[in-house]
Amino acid sequence: MMFDVSIITDRVEPILHGLLVTFQTWFAGVLIGLVLGLGIAVLQLFGGRWLRIPLRMFIEVIRATPFLVLLFLLYYGGPEFGLSLEPITAGILGMGVYGSVYFAEIFRGGFQSVPKGHVEAAECLGMGRWQCIWRVQLPQMLVIILPALVNMITILCKETAVLSIITIPELTMVLTGIGSETFAFVETLLVLCIGYLILIELSSRLGLWLERRVGRFLVRS
Repeated sequence: MMFDVSIITDRVEPILHGLLVTFQTWFAGVLIGLVLGLGIAVLQLFGGRWLRIPLRMFIEVIRATPFLVLLFLLYYGGPEFGLSLEPITAGILGMGVYGSVYFAEIFRGGFQSVPKGHVEAAECLGMGRWQCIWRVQLPQMLVIILPALVNMITILCKETAVLSIITIPELTMVLTGIGSETFAFVETLLVLCIGYLILIELSSRLGLWLERRVGRFLVRS
């Protein structure tokens, strides 16, 4: 069986559009997840008991829920609670919520790994709690958790393949549609793998660049 390149070259425009949609939903979902995750981690560590318990329950519930089920609940179950979302909105929100609990645990571990002596020194200099978090703990813990963050961002990239289930026209949906139309599943699946390889390599290269930048900062300091 010959590899028919024309099946791909004749449909470059929809494939590139699918790749762009995948990147956009991935980027937006990661951004929401990072912001929510940081907020959850800070409130867990520095909020009162009345905050820690419900946040802990939220983390455990989301971690125990498969991403596909979470998408179904948001997109198909949302209207039952007055929440009607467009497919791409539901996909981005679902990815953000799903990723936030994992980012929260990474951030929490990062905060706890900052030496207590550094925090005590900041307090001795007259820094308040939030000033200490922003100027002392956050910069130090970001250095520590960077590899874990990049790893989680890469995992979320691969999770975008599930978004086709709720009719988001991302790369997986476009290429499986072409495969069903032409019966050229080998060609389309190979291009799908290449598309995700490009996105993940982009994430990995960015992570390596940030690690080098952080390494220079540590050497200077």
